[in-house]
Amino acid sequence: MVLAGLSAAPLSEALDLGKLEKVDRVILTAIEEGKIPGAVLWVESRGEVFQKAYGKRMIWPDEELMTVETVFDVASLTKVLAATPAILLLAEEGLLDLAAPASRYLPEFLEGGVKEGLEDEVVTEADREAVTVHHLLTHQSGLPPSLYLSEKDFWGYHEGVKRAATIGLVERPGTRFRYSDVNFILLGEIVRRVSGQRLDTFVDDHFFGPLKMRDTGFLPLGLIEERVAPTTAITGFGLIRGEVHDPTARRMQGVSGHAGLFSTAKDMALMMRMLMNRGKVGDRVILKAETVVEATRNQLPAELGIERGLGWDISSPYAYQRGEKFPKEGFGHTGWTGTSIWVDPASETFVILLTNRNHPAEGTSVKPLRIEVGTIVAEAVGYTEPIPLAEELNRPTISEQVAAGGDEEVLNGIDVLERDRFSELAGMKIGLITNQTGINRQRRSTIDLLASASGVDLVALFSPEHGIRGVLEEDSVDDDTDAATGLPIYSLYQSENRKPTRKQLAGLDVLIFDIQDIGCRFYTYISTMGLAMEAAAEAKVKFIVLDRVNPIGGQVVDGPIRSGEGNDFVAFHDIPVQHGMTVGELARLFRAERQIEVELQVIPVEGWDPSKRLDDLGLPWINPSPNIRSVTEAMLYPGVGLIEFTNVSVGRGTVTPFEQIGAPWIHEGRLVARLSEENVPGILFLPTRFTPNASVFDGEDCGGVRFLITDRDKLRPLDLGLALMRALHDLHPDTFTLAEKGNVLLRHEKTLKAALDQESKKKIRQGWNPEIDRFLKRREAFLLYPRN
Repeated sequence: MVLAGLSAAPLSEALDLGKLEKVDRVILTAIEEGKIPGAVLWVESRGEVFQKAYGKRMIWPDEELMTVETVFDVASLTKVLAATPAILLLAEEGLLDLAAPASRYLPEFLEGGVKEGLEDEVVTEADREAVTVHHLLTHQSGLPPSLYLSEKDFWGYHEGVKRAATIGLVERPGTRFRYSDVNFILLGEIVRRVSGQRLDTFVDDHFFGPLKMRDTGFLPLGLIEERVAPTTAITGFGLIRGEVHDPTARRMQGVSGHAGLFSTAKDMALMMRMLMNRGKVGDRVILKAETVVEATRNQLPAELGIERGLGWDISSPYAYQRGEKFPKEGFGHTGWTGTSIWVDPASETFVILLTNRNHPAEGTSVKPLRIEVGTIVAEAVGYTEPIPLAEELNRPTISEQVAAGGDEEVLNGIDVLERDRFSELAGMKIGLITNQTGINRQRRSTIDLLASASGVDLVALFSPEHGIRGVLEEDSVDDDTDAATGLPIYSLYQSENRKPTRKQLAGLDVLIFDIQDIGCRFYTYISTMGLAMEAAAEAKVKFIVLDRVNPIGGQVVDGPIRSGEGNDFVAFHDIPVQHGMTVGELARLFRAERQIEVELQVIPVEGWDPSKRLDDLGLPWINPSPNIRSVTEAMLYPGVGLIEFTNVSVGRGTVTPFEQIGAPWIHEGRLVARLSEENVPGILFLPTRFTPNASVFDGEDCGGVRFLITDRDKLRPLDLGLALMRALHDLHPDTFTLAEKGNVLLRHEKTLKAALDQESKKKIRQGWNPEIDRFLKRREAFLLYPRN
């Protein structure tokens, strides 16, 4: 049966199983590469079914094989499997008018106004009256992508609805397609108010029951837990299994129009058959044929360049599960957890691909897999001509990609701010602490983004060590003027002063910090942040951290906790050498433990798995300082950096700083032999000679050792640091200045003494362990991203 308005091309009468078998390879490759733990694929064409389970549905803390009966959290597929059909049925029955204002069903909707601080004369409070149910269904409402959980947490279904109904507009309705969970939170509540039944009960009675979708529903408490595919493990919460992954839906107690549904491939196939059959199952009409046709035809103005149905996606930059050969006249949807549907009425085919790609943690993308699977299935039903994906014609903005869960990209705080059109900063006078690392995914600087943002008033810049461009190697950096914007640059790395002054902060509403840290205690950008927080507190200025991923990962915490007296600019707080936190998490910890009475807001990273390093994520690398030029050097720095203030070159003035050390008095062969006795996992020691052209031993020939990382997961930089201390002091006790300079960055006398006494690595680490355990408990309340 072909839906009205579509013509079938000459296609195969049956699935070409030979071609279809190619999906095995692409799915198994995704599993081997760690993109997904497992998958269930259901392909159906003209009544012929191909179904298969791959890999595992759980890999942590135990392992379980995937089965075709596995129940998945389908995430945003809730929008089209529950909320959309419910709204359409109510409209069919005359109980709801899609063209009516949303406020007819939600009177409190008129109370929301415009996003606070948004200075956009085009958007007014009166525009809320023009928002219709149709706008909500087609993502043209002018509402933001989601509730602002970073501002204030909440609990309860009714509180979630209240926030959604009164959240401010960010643009005029009908002028732009902006995928928004808020739209479908409101649609779920409209179902409740119009029908008198909560959404989960309504769809059970009118859809899941009649269609015999026995393993589909919200709050799947009655399901056998062993069949539910878990998602993410969250610190302080545990493994999410049988409870909705979406944080907003979870706070709304599991039932919402935007997320919360659980289902199986078999059950979803029952609903897809109903839609393919124009709303009928046998002789029973679930939805009228004209309703199905209307829901799956384009509803958006041509000038938007995007095609969306009622709830359903047709041809937008998110519809990549269509692959590269299915025609554009189909429809489908995706879910954040790794689920997707594509329906091709012309060939009477649908593809259901279910994964739990965010188990046991976030950070992977199934976009390439969806494209490959869609293309292979299209070939198996007879399509041969390539049809470009919409993304290739009109790549979406960051806001569109992420709100739809489309690219599943990792977004740093500046990307999130940009996606939300800087609405958090509207009407504010802003000071920005940044340097060359303050960039978005497209490498555009935060300075330029804020300077050109509508309604944002950037009035002053502040620079850390190495200056605003990160190229200076001076003991003190002077104030300057930014050539591009004409704004003053106040240096926070001066011999007399390293925090903003009252005069510099006068008139500011907010001070923003956007600098890439590298995850090491003695890297001074976090000290600059802490001092700036103190200054903001004294001046009664709000402090916002645009968070960024920890480039060496957020899982490993290692090294001694700062103790004793010393230079606090290289040891701002009592944390380990490798702290495993982001700057946003550290800001929260600093505020609490140092009792800094500042109004603090962190714009969190989205989509980051703390087990991933920066170069695993597709994020651009910018040298954070002149001598940290790669993730490799950032990984080595917490260990090699410990001996930097001694009389050893750490490779400054060479092309590979921190990847080698040396001195004129070192015999490279003997040092390599001695270091090999230290048994440092994940690293190979190679003899080398080099002549630095700057810093220690400038122009002198040095013997030394080069470090080659052989296993990044096994490497512990502090093991390397201890090995260097012990080996160099053992070979050169009268020359190597460890006793005099070894504690400058280490800041732990017990460890220094143990290294001087040649105590074993095991014994030294035993001394650290209680400190690290206490720190892990201390930091728990301040973490923003789940740790395993």
